Amino acid sequence: MSSIVATRTRMIFAFLVIVSASLLFTGWSTSALAKDIIVPVDEALLVRLDRPATEVIIGNPSIADVAVQNGQLLVVTGKSFGMTNMIVLDGKGRQILEEKVYVQTDPTRQVRVHKGKGRSSYNCTPRCETALIPGDAEGHFEALSKEIRSKFGIAQSALDGEGQGVQ
Repeated sequence: MSSIVATRTRMIFAFLVIVSASLLFTGWSTSALAKDIIVPVDEALLVRLDRPATEVIIGNPSIADVAVQNGQLLVVTGKSFGMTNMIVLDGKGRQILEEKVYVQTDPTRQVRVHKGKGRSSYNCTPRCETALIPGDAEGHFEALSKEIRSKFGIAQSALDGEGQGVQ
């Protein structure tokens, strides 16, 4: 009888060790993920630093951009979907921060319409407007992309002082 009790005690102890270890490792991964920077595409997020930064490195600048507002305030802007990293250095080249940067959409405000093999995306806030989302049907994506480039061209011309006086 005592060998059965000893065996059960060892099994319970082993079970508790496994559960405790899994909770410990889950806590570690959760805290690591909590440090990641998640920014919606076409939006900005403020990141405050402990000490002044002099250099910011973005792994893939086509995914995210960073502007240093003052030494201790960064503005991270989501440019396109994906994941990259950001490294921030101080004046002596010491690392202040190294984080993953995830750029994603807000799925609660996005509607995707599938027609056969094609897809079109819309941002609904609350009125639905066509969205430029990689993976959409080529005709849909290219037409909207052309409109956006034209809009940015007009805005850049205005900033450069071209076309002044044109109504």
